[in-house]
Amino acid sequence: MTEKKTTLPPQTVEEPRPEKMSAIATRWIGSVESLVVHTILFVGVFSLAFFGFDFDRILLILTTLLSFEAIYLAIFIQMTVNRNTIQLHEVGKGIGEISEDIEDIQEDVEEISEDIEDIQEGAEEITDNEVLIKKGQSQKVSGDTLALDRLEQTLIALLKEIEGLKKK
Repeated sequence: MTEKKTTLPPQTVEEPRPEKMSAIATRWIGSVESLVVHTILFVGVFSLAFFGFDFDRILLILTTLLSFEAIYLAIFIQMTVNRNTIQLHEVGKGIGEISEDIEDIQEDVEEISEDIEDIQEGAEEITDNEVLIKKGQSQKVSGDTLALDRLEQTLIALLKEIEGLKKK
């Protein structure tokens, strides 16, 4: 039997403060609240024209602010993509480990199947010996007893292995 590899659960690493802030900002920007706030700001900026501000100056300030916002949005989006890429890579590693574990379990099951075949052959031999004894042909009973003892020990060992595999 192959030994089961034990892996420790991944430890949660505290994200740096800028990373946390970008995650919070990205979540907020993609929310309904952000849509409402932006709509109110746009209406407010355009309403400055009613208070005597020059419309060209309003558009200049608005486009400048929108350019800054677009730059920061692009940065936040890239940070989110990078974070998701790292998480996907970690998931891929986990899938690889699970595949290895499945292969190990398959090998264990194959070994158990072989052991079961050996037990069946031993049981057939014992049955054949019992038939011969019943027909009056003498066999060494002590040999059968030893074979039965070995068979019983093998069955006990196999049951322990099966219980161990169930626990995995």
